[in-house]
Amino acid sequence: NMNFLPGIWWSLPLVLVWATPPVTSSWWYMGAVGSSRVMCDNVPGLVSRQRQLCRRHPEAMLSIGRGVAAWTAECQHQFRRHRWDCNALERGQRLLGRVLLRSSRESAFVHAISSAGVVFAITRACSQGELKSCSCDPKKKGAAKDSKGHFDWGGCSDNIDYGIKFARAFVDAKERKGKDARALMNLHNNRAGRKAVKRFLKQECKCHGVSGSCTLRTCWLAMADFRKTGDYLWKKYNGAIQVVMNQDGTGFTVANKKFKKPTKNDLVYFESSPDYCIRDRDVGSLGTAGRVCNQTSRGMDSCEVMCCGRGYDTSRVSRMTKCECKFHWCCAVRCQDCLEVVDIHTCKAPKSAAWISRT
Repeated sequence: NMNFLPGIWWSLPLVLVWATPPVTSSWWYMGAVGSSRVMCDNVPGLVSRQRQLCRRHPEAMLSIGRGVAAWTAECQHQFRRHRWDCNALERGQRLLGRVLLRSSRESAFVHAISSAGVVFAITRACSQGELKSCSCDPKKKGAAKDSKGHFDWGGCSDNIDYGIKFARAFVDAKERKGKDARALMNLHNNRAGRKAVKRFLKQECKCHGVSGSCTLRTCWLAMADFRKTGDYLWKKYNGAIQVVMNQDGTGFTVANKKFKKPTKNDLVYFESSPDYCIRDRDVGSLGTAGRVCNQTSRGMDSCEVMCCGRGYDTSRVSRMTKCECKFHWCCAVRCQDCLEVVDIHTCKAPKSAAWISRT
């Protein structure tokens, strides 16, 4: 039975996928009660190591909730034009968990992006002074040098190493209890997600001196917008490498010898993905019936591909848009409201639209 907590719905895939309990058992409510032991002991699905971290860092659980919202939105953005659109909800059913039970490319992406979301959320919380256990990066102090010359560390550098350490301890804890191929795959993709956030850590500087002469620079390290991580992991999803377990069970080898061996930055998967054309509980597919498609596209969002050859319906709708926009000195853009009539194309449903379940 796969439910989730309202408010900050918890689908760190490797941690748990929950069933919908009363509102009073949400993270926000339990955090407000102030008893981390009560909160952490009543969350189903956590392994002992995760409960320990939850009790020790209850405020971090609230930060992770924001990370869940960030990675979910990013996942849906990246898959918005695909048959599987990272939309896990339909009539109260929790389908994301079914996707994660497979060792597919979609599962690999979700593990990576969710792990990255935890790193991002914890690191941001450290910099904003929301966690007792961390603050700005303590190693970024004193003088330093880069390609532009000397500078002083100042401001608040994002403590990415702490974020990665916490995410590894919490997110990986459940996988470390298993020794099977899926656990090894999940650990690999979790790590790839964490590394992706650090890849886009950038140095920002402020100049000091007469008229901004930059005789002295103060610099700090800051995470880039989470979209950069999402775009990067999307490319890794498209180039994900199918693997099989080594005979000794300690690592992977490529399923097809023509492909390169995966690096620590690559996503890996074992099973081919379903086509996601019809509603199928066993694979976590909502199907594409009713999805909007692009009649003129030749990509994954085209009506032919999105609708799986079933055809599509067209409806004419009216909507208000901004038009005849003009720039006025200084400094505004003024537009008129125009009524626009457009055709919306939506995929037809299969002849039998009922859920398929093989169990």
